[in-house]
Amino acid sequence: MQFHIGELTEKCSVNKETIRYYERIGLLPKPCRTDSGYRLYSEQTVDRLNFIKRMQELGYTLDEIDKLLGVVDRDEVKCRDMYDFTVEKLEDIQRKIQDLKRIEKILMNLKARCPENKDIYECPIIETLMEK
Repeated sequence: MQFHIGELTEKCSVNKETIRYYERIGLLPKPCRTDSGYRLYSEQTVDRLNFIKRMQELGYTLDEIDKLLGVVDRDEVKCRDMYDFTVEKLEDIQRKIQDLKRIEKILMNLKARCPENKDIYECPIIETLMEK
């Protein structure tokens, strides 16, 4: 089955400009066109677009998705490449979690410095942040 761009946008819940952008940067293959120049997209494009969206939901950047699609598009050693890619992303996420925990601790410390009366002129949070 083939879809015009409007049908693809509805089927995948993305806008036309997103689809055109993904084509320009190579995440989606250039579609075939009708004699009158309208783009026609295949079911594989629907699957690929849904894959891109899912990877974005999981926190992957478009550059990472591009690399990931390079793995998906190759026939040889897909599993090993995908495993390596997953391990690398997991390590990145674990680093971010540690950073967020440190930030949480700092914010909790700042919050604890705040007095009950929040209408005072001096703000201990600002004063603490301004210290060198």
